[in-house]
Amino acid sequence: MTGRQKAIGFFITLSVVLITAAVALNISWIVALERRPVLLVLGIITFALIIAGFVVYTIFLVREMRITEQQNSFIHAVTHELKTPIASIKLYLETLQTRELSDAQRKEFYQVMLGDTDRLTYTVEQVLKAGVAGQKTEKPPMQAVDLRALLEECVVLARQRHHLSTEAMSVRESGGLPDTTVLGDLDGLRTAVTNLLDNAVKYSGGHVQVVAELAPAENDRLQVRVRDRGVGIPRNQLKLVFRRFYRAPGRAARQVKGTGLGLYIVRAIAKKHGGRVFAESAGEGQGSTFTLELPKNG
Repeated sequence: MTGRQKAIGFFITLSVVLITAAVALNISWIVALERRPVLLVLGIITFALIIAGFVVYTIFLVREMRITEQQNSFIHAVTHELKTPIASIKLYLETLQTRELSDAQRKEFYQVMLGDTDRLTYTVEQVLKAGVAGQKTEKPPMQAVDLRALLEECVVLARQRHHLSTEAMSVRESGGLPDTTVLGDLDGLRTAVTNLLDNAVKYSGGHVQVVAELAPAENDRLQVRVRDRGVGIPRNQLKLVFRRFYRAPGRAARQVKGTGLGLYIVRAIAKKHGGRVFAESAGEGQGSTFTLELPKNG
C-alpha cells in the first residue's frame, strides 16, 4: 500500500469516527430536548446540514488526493518514456563519435536510434492528443472512411512497429459486411484503432496473440474488436481503464510502461463520432477485448 493510499484510508476512517461521534452526541441532545419540539427540529436540520457538508468535503478531499496521485504517476511515466529513449540516442551518438565502427554496426545503431525516435514521437503525440481530447471542441470535419481498409492499414503498421508476424496479429471479419464505410475523421479514427492495437500488444505479456475483428452491430453500426490473451482486467476496473491517467492495478499491469492516456483518447474520439468504446474481460490473466462501436452515418 502506498503512502497516498494510507492517507486516503486515514481520512476515510477519521470521517467515519467523527460522524459516529456526532450522531451519538446528536441522539443525546435529542433525548435531552424531547419536550422542546421547535429547538429539536431546528437542531436536527442544522445537524443534518453539517453532516452533509462534512461528507461532501471528505468525498472531495479523497477525490482530489486520488487525482493528484494519478497525475504524479502520469508525470513519472512520461518522464520515463522521454528520458529512456533520449539516453539511448545519446549513448549511440557518443559511440558513433568516439569509435570506429563498421558499416553494419553503423546501420544497426541508426536503426535503434530511429526506433527510439519513434518512441519519443509517439509519447509526445499521445500527450498532445490527450490535451485536445479533453477540450470541448467542435466536431471534426467528417468524410467517408472505409473502416475495413483503415483496420488493415493500422494492423500492418502495428506489426511493423512491434516486429510481429501475421500469426501474432491477425485481421478477421464477421457477418459478411457488404459496406464498411463510416462517416468520420480519418486521423482521429486511425489514432483510436492504433491505440487499441498498441494497448493489446503492451498488455499481452511475453506471448502476443492479438486479433482485430470488424463486425456488424445493431442500429446500423460497425464494431472494431481488438482481442488479446494478455494480463486481463478485473471486472470492477472495466470502466475505470478509460479514465485519464488511470492505470489498472495488478502486478502484471503495473509492469507495463505507459502514460495512461491511450484508452482515454480512444473514448474521447468515439464520443465525438457518436459512438462508444467498452472493455470486456473474464478477469486477471484471462485476456481482454476492447470494442470500438461507430455509427455508419456519423
